[in-house]
Amino acid sequence: MGQKVNPISMRLQVSKNWASKWFASGKKDFAAWLAIDIKARKAIEKKFETRAVINHIEIERSSNQVTVTIWTSKAGVVIGRQGSGVQELRVTLEKIFGSPVRINIEEVRKPDLAAKIVSENIARQLERRINFRRAMKMSIQNVMSAGAKGVRIEVAGRLNGAEMSRREKLIEGSVPLHTLRADIDYNLAVAKTPSGTIGIKVWINKGEKR
Repeated sequence: MGQKVNPISMRLQVSKNWASKWFASGKKDFAAWLAIDIKARKAIEKKFETRAVINHIEIERSSNQVTVTIWTSKAGVVIGRQGSGVQELRVTLEKIFGSPVRINIEEVRKPDLAAKIVSENIARQLERRINFRRAMKMSIQNVMSAGAKGVRIEVAGRLNGAEMSRREKLIEGSVPLHTLRADIDYNLAVAKTPSGTIGIKVWINKGEKR
């Protein structure tokens, strides 16, 4: 039928894992905890939204503590001077979770293979009025030179301020959308331009997991 499925959720427990790891005893707990998780993720994203450095956030709950692991391309930006960034973040998150929070910072070794960082970099470029084709081509070159097997980038909206919105895409290499063993990283980012919002979708094929 050609229905679209998020490549991350499609591969859960095959080559991907859940971003939140906890078990709720009842439906009310599940709904409340999920809302808190979403609020915490938004707070972290908002703090670093102009820099495109956050790739992935994992939240794990135990009986008396919440562990938040932040995967970032620039650990120094998140940690801040003498750990001030982490301290501020801990205070904010403890207010949201209502319990002690432990923050782990993990560095992304190859940010050009992280779909979230790539898509947000393109979004920031479009907001600075850089030509969308140039931004897409540069990103594809960087991704392929970082060792990806394939990359697909789609942008949709009023591109370059055109009257009518349209969709443009560039593909290089192999990006199998239905092969579950293929390690596909995916993200959707939004660029807020003077002429309207532009959506950027990025698929990166890192090879097959045996």
